[in-house]
This record gives sequence, structure tokens and C-alpha cells, in this order.
Amino acid sequence: MLDDKSANAHSFQVDLRGLVDLLSHHLYSSPRIYLRELMQNAVDAITARRRVEPEAPTAIRITLDESGLRIDDPGIGLTEADVHRFLATIGRSSKRDDLEGARREFLGQFGIGLLACFTVAERIRVLTRSAAHPDAPGVEWVAASDGTYSVRDLDERERATPGTTVFLTPRPGAERWFAPDVVIDLARDFGSLLPYEVTVEADGRSVRTTDSPPVWDRNYVSAAARRVALLEYGEATLGFTALDVVELDVKLAGVRGAAYVLPRAASPAESGRHRVYLKGMLLGDATTGLLPDWAFFVRCVIDTDTLRPTASREGLYEDETLAAVRETLGARLRDWLTTMAAQDPQRMAAFMSVHSLGVKALARHDSDLFKIMLPYLEFETTAGPANLTEFARSHPVVRVTSTVEEFRQIATIASAQGIGVVNGGYTYDGELVALLPGVMPGVVVEQLGADVVTAALDPVDSAGELAMAPFLAAARSVLDPLGCDVILRAFSPPSVSALHLDSREARQERTRAETQAEADDLWAEILGALKSAEPRAQLVLNHRSPVVRRLAAIRDHALLVAAIEGLYGQALLMTHRPLRPVDTSLINRAFDELLGWASRNVTELAGEEGQA
Repeated sequence: MLDDKSANAHSFQVDLRGLVDLLSHHLYSSPRIYLRELMQNAVDAITARRRVEPEAPTAIRITLDESGLRIDDPGIGLTEADVHRFLATIGRSSKRDDLEGARREFLGQFGIGLLACFTVAERIRVLTRSAAHPDAPGVEWVAASDGTYSVRDLDERERATPGTTVFLTPRPGAERWFAPDVVIDLARDFGSLLPYEVTVEADGRSVRTTDSPPVWDRNYVSAAARRVALLEYGEATLGFTALDVVELDVKLAGVRGAAYVLPRAASPAESGRHRVYLKGMLLGDATTGLLPDWAFFVRCVIDTDTLRPTASREGLYEDETLAAVRETLGARLRDWLTTMAAQDPQRMAAFMSVHSLGVKALARHDSDLFKIMLPYLEFETTAGPANLTEFARSHPVVRVTSTVEEFRQIATIASAQGIGVVNGGYTYDGELVALLPGVMPGVVVEQLGADVVTAALDPVDSAGELAMAPFLAAARSVLDPLGCDVILRAFSPPSVSALHLDSREARQERTRAETQAEADDLWAEILGALKSAEPRAQLVLNHRSPVVRRLAAIRDHALLVAAIEGLYGQALLMTHRPLRPVDTSLINRAFDELLGWASRNVTELAGEEGQA
């Protein structure tokens, strides 16, 4: 094996233009980050100098003119050796000596950060003088986007004071990034929370773009004034008027800021996008991964000094620290909910009217919170919208459906029969109902089945059953090919002529049978082996319904078949489930037959009246 001193060992060659293209098109989301990198370099240099000179100046000045952009900082500066080591060596870290720890987990002082300026600049010129080595002369470093650079010493007249000045000459087509209003907006967006004053000078005006300390670090005359200030800041920063605000003061996690409650319902599928600052510099305004998934009802604005950025410094690096911060912030939001529920029921009710889904998402993983939130969690039940505490008191056996469709098909009948049913088909509702016995001893939760409903319906006496026998036989004959049995019961309300009861297992069995009928021999044999013994769907005819009794008296076979199919179709439509093609065809056929029969009777009646 050859070592690095072998005659056959070579150094990698870097194509600077290719690297700049890689940065601008793949690493960074936009050329706008060039100003963030310049500002970050300046802030880090000042921070490094103030560690050895606590009274060193801190003002950062950005100047714009016809030649381009200039940024001045009174920071630590560089010697000629530093220039060769850091500015001309791509990827070299600056974590050394007096710069050690200035950026900690950030990218190097210059290196990739300064290289990012080539996304908008044709030429970079740096004038610098080291505060750590006052006897060393100042240095000029000039680099072009073609990968060439030059270095020369400066005399006292050219650079007398420590610090660094960077000049950028725009590349063709990138001039818009140097427009005064654009630079002011970028400086304010990226650096409004920076600890050092930043001003932009252009067109004879000087604009301060920093607004520190952050609103959450300021002193207020009262808690009410503090809350108003936080809400106003959130509206100005995030663009919406928050329903509420939660302070996130977690010193151990290195996080300060606020969580703003959205004024509208949010979907769990929406990943939280938060505005995150790293030591006062904006990391991103759509940063994900900061909060637990269940906290989709808030948007945060925070500043942190503990989290690691990704290589582009536009997102958070997923590591143990981020996981710990996420858990800590989640606990803070949970405590806020718990305190509000205990101390401010009216405010809690207003919050729940918008964000009950978010609370349900959290409560299913936290039994203590679930118990606290029970009076505020609303569910769809056979008694109407209700919370589980009230519902369970009047229904010791709580039955729950697995889908919205199952609930809709039996809600009216179950309510009339006194059966307590909760719709478990909505997101998280079924899971929460299943937790009820753990917080309300004595309550029983059961999955609702068709047998429970039919068992609660009144049987018909033998005489009534016998009188309806021909009609029942005809109905069974018509509906058997559809995988549906027919039974007769008496139930309220009488206005419901028929009830279609189905189960997930029965639907799966029908799908299997339909697929088997259309499959080739091999698949038909495999599907046949999977045949289920689960009960089929049921059409429950209501013996108390005047309509059913009248239809049972029909003697015309074709009309009787149409009437049976019409009852079946009406019951199907009451379930609100999507119809199979065979069901749609049956309903259309039944209505056509019934309309045809009605029109013929009208014609015959008109004829009889004409003869009279």
C-alpha cells in the first residue's frame, strides 16, 4: 500500500466553478444566503475578539454603492498565515486558538461560508488585520470565481485597525441581490435577533436591521403587557393573529422563544414549520422536527444555542440533542394545556373548539392528560355531540364503531333502542374510547357488531311473522345473490322501513367472492381457501313501518321485486357508504320499474276517468 508521501500519491483538484454550482443549486435553497454567511462571519469574528477584549466595538456596517457590497466588522481579524490557511483552503475549519468555540457547531469562520458568496459575486476582496497579533500587518486577499486568488500585505494607511472588510463585486445576472431594499430585507430577516447592531447604508440612508434583545428577553411592567407584546411580535413575524401564546423558556435546553397557537384547525398531516434562530441568526422559517408530531396546532419562533444545523444551515440536524429538546418543548406544551384546563375553563373551551384534534393526538399517549381533558373532548354519539364523561354516566356499556359509515347506518336505530354508541371512525376517536375504562372504572367498552343491534330490536310474534312469510321469502330470493340476508324485526322509529347492517368482515368476504368469480383457476382456488364463515350483511325489515306492511300485500311479482330492491337501495343509501356497481345498477333498475308502474297506473286512471 502506498502512503501519502509515495511518488504515486496525488492531491485532489478542486474545480471552483463546479463547486459554486453545487452550492447554489444543491446545498443552499437560494443565493440569498450569501448575506447570511457574511453577517455570520462578522458576528463570529466579533464574538472571538470580545472573549479577549470584552470592551471591543461590535457594530457591523453594510454599505452599498454602484460597485457592489461592502461589510465591515471590528472582529478578531486574520494574519497572512490565517488567510492562506482559511480563505484559500476550502473546507478548513476555523476552530482553533482564539477562534475556538466562536461558532461551536457552525461551519468554519470562512471556508464554505465565504465561498457561498460566489453564488452572487464575480470577485471577493477581503481586507483584514488581526487583533490577536497587533504587530502583524494587514492583509488583502482577492479571489475570483475562476479559482484564482492573490495575497499582499497592507500598510498602515490601508488598514490601521483590527477587523475585516469584505467587498463583493456582483456577477452578471445577480445584480438584483445587491439592490438596497433587497439587502435591507435580507439583513432584517436573517439577523433581526443578532446581539450586535447591524446597519445598512445605501442611497444616503442608514437603516438599523437588528431589534435585540428579543421580545421574550425584555422586561415589561406586567404579565398582561408581556403577553400583548409576544402576541404582536408573533403576528408581525408569522403573519397570523394567534389564538394564544405559550412561552418556551427552557434554559437547560438552550431554547428561548414562544409557541403561537394557530387560529384555525390544522391537519395532523401538516408537519410543523417553525422559525428557528441559532444564536440570533435565522436558520430557517420553515424548520421541521422541533416539536413532537402531535403539536401540529402551534408554530414556534425560538432562538437556541444548543442545536446543530445541517450543512446548508437551513435545517436542524437530527441527533440526541434535538430529540431531547423536542421532548422538553412537548412537555412544556403539555403543562400549558393541563394548567389551562384546571385554571381557565373558558379559555380552554375556546382552544378546544378549534384544536380538539391536536389534544386528542396527545391524549392517546398520555393517560393523565386524557383524564384531565375528558370534559373538553367531544365525540359524535347516538346522543348527539357529547364528551365521554357525560356519555359514559348514562351508558355504562359504551359501544364504538370502527368506521364512520358503520355509525351512520345504525345511529338512528340504536338511539331509539337506547343503545349507547360512539363514532370511533374519526381520527384518534376509537383509540381514546378504548382508554375510557382506565380512567372511569366500571365503564365497559365494546366494539359494536350487527348482532348487538339486531339483539336489541324487538322480535315479531309468530302471527306477524307468518303473515309476512311470502314477502320475506321473495325478499331473500331477490337479495341472496347480493350476499344479503333478510330478517323481520319491530323497532322505532316507524318511519325507517328497513335497516342495512353490515360489517367489515362481511364486506371483505363479498370482495373475496367477487374477486374469486373473476379470477383464473389457480387464483380462484387460492381465494376459495380463504372463504370466511363470517355472517353476511342483513336487511332488517321494520314490522312497524306502514310502508313495509303495504308492500307485503303486493301480488304482482315484478312489482314486488322492484319494491324489495327499492327498500334495499333506500337502506343502502342511509348508510352513506360508497355503492358497488351492482348496487347502483339495482337501485336504478328498481326506481325505473317503480316509476314505470306508477306512470302506467296514472295513465289507466286517466283513461277510466275519461270513459266515465
